[in-house]
Amino acid sequence: MTLRTAVVGGGTVSGVHLDGLSLNPRTDLVAICDTDEERARALAAEYGIAPFFDAEAMLAELDLDWLHICTPVQTHLPIAKLAIDAGVPVQIEKPITETYAEFQELAAYATDHGVTVSEKHNHNFDPAVRTAMAKRRSGELGEVRGVDVIYTGSSRPDDPNRGPWNLELAGGEFEEGIPHPVYLTLRTGGYPRSEDAVTATTALHDEYDHPFTYDGAQLQYVTDDDVLCTTKILGGTRPVRQILIHAEDCSLTVDLLSQTVIEHDRDYKRSAATRALNNVDEAFDRLTGTVANARSVARRARASDDWDTVRLLNAHYYQNDAESRALEAGDPSAMPVPMAESRWTSYLMEEIRQSAADSQSQPMGQRLEADGE
Repeated sequence: MTLRTAVVGGGTVSGVHLDGLSLNPRTDLVAICDTDEERARALAAEYGIAPFFDAEAMLAELDLDWLHICTPVQTHLPIAKLAIDAGVPVQIEKPITETYAEFQELAAYATDHGVTVSEKHNHNFDPAVRTAMAKRRSGELGEVRGVDVIYTGSSRPDDPNRGPWNLELAGGEFEEGIPHPVYLTLRTGGYPRSEDAVTATTALHDEYDHPFTYDGAQLQYVTDDDVLCTTKILGGTRPVRQILIHAEDCSLTVDLLSQTVIEHDRDYKRSAATRALNNVDEAFDRLTGTVANARSVARRARASDDWDTVRLLNAHYYQNDAESRALEAGDPSAMPVPMAESRWTSYLMEEIRQSAADSQSQPMGQRLEADGE
């Protein structure tokens, strides 16, 4: 059985969906829909599929098994509800909805209709993240005490990378990228023990022509297992993107840019010799990780049409493969991104937006007084 699949939206991110779905042996890519008729026709010709210009008309005409929504976030909820009405499972690009209230509406609608909905959380399936999570699940790290996600070098709010629709968000293009570090924190550290356990702080460092309310954000919460989790997201800096997993037996630094995992399994502070050994261990882990990555890329080049090879290197493909297997088996519980993870991602983003709004509404005198304290 193959899943008859279509994509709605032909913008920046749609290419990786179209490419992956055309390669996946479990999916039959049959259509692309975009309100820009010229763009839809061009993509349809490139992939040998049917063009549509209206999602409702496409859902009425085609017998689909899966729909990928890659449109501006402001349109995610109404398009997803059309698919749910048609009984078609949906994968939605992040952010899944514009607000937490919209997410709650979507989740309830999907549950009432018994239709599977998922969100694209591709970085959870990066090779280095998969390696780190395997070590954690195996018990190799011992008890985890804390997780820090550092995600700097994000887009500035006024970067029109994905289109002018991003400029309507409170954090602009910067806000569009926030789900990545947020869901990485949730996946590696765990969910907050409650909504009250979450603290959000924001900053607006630069001035912009648009009324953005923040270009930097930090989250902190504690899980049911007393894991202390923090997330720092900054725009306009040099990129540093790491996950630090602090555990009793072995801590990890997961470098998302180099896709390497560094193990910290010694007491490096005991002596000058062990402190020097720290540099040796880190260099060795980075070197072995780099060599492994190079070998994987070489294998992919030799077998570019081998799905089992390319999916291991492309996190988008990896998530799609896992989801297509779950849908094929009719097992929603096997979906690689549970709705609970999307719920917390949406809630934490709402907390960030609320922190920014509260900061902007505070009179300047009170802000200066608070700074003085």
